[in-house]
Parts: sequence; structure tokens; C-alpha cells
Amino acid sequence: MASKTNPFTFLQQVRSETSKVTWPSRRETTISTLMVFVMVSFAAAFFFGADQLMGWLMSLVLNVGA
Repeated sequence: MASKTNPFTFLQQVRSETSKVTWPSRRETTISTLMVFVMVSFAAAFFFGADQLMGWLMSLVLNVGA
């Protein structure tokens, strides 16, 4: 069983660890955010197109017997 750390020591450790983190610059954050939006847009367009194509193919297959 792990020993418990008192809250004061825990907060000191947290501050120590956060000081070691390399935080991204505003420019890096902006570029990363824009890239996420671009990739989400591409993925949405791809899945929309794939869904429309599969729906059209299924309607062709299911209407053959009618």
C-alpha cells in the first residue's frame, strides 16, 4: 500500500513538476488548433461521401428485386 503524502508536500511536488513542462507558444497552439480543424473537416467530408456512396449502392442492390 502506498504511503499518503500530506497536501502541502503534494502541492510542492505538483509545482515542481509543472515547472519542468515545456509549454507550447501561442503560435504553436494556434497552428495545432487550425490543423485539427482542417483534419476534422477532411474526415467529415470523407465519411459523409463514403456514407452517401454506400447508401446509394445499397439502394441499387435492394431495388434490384423490386
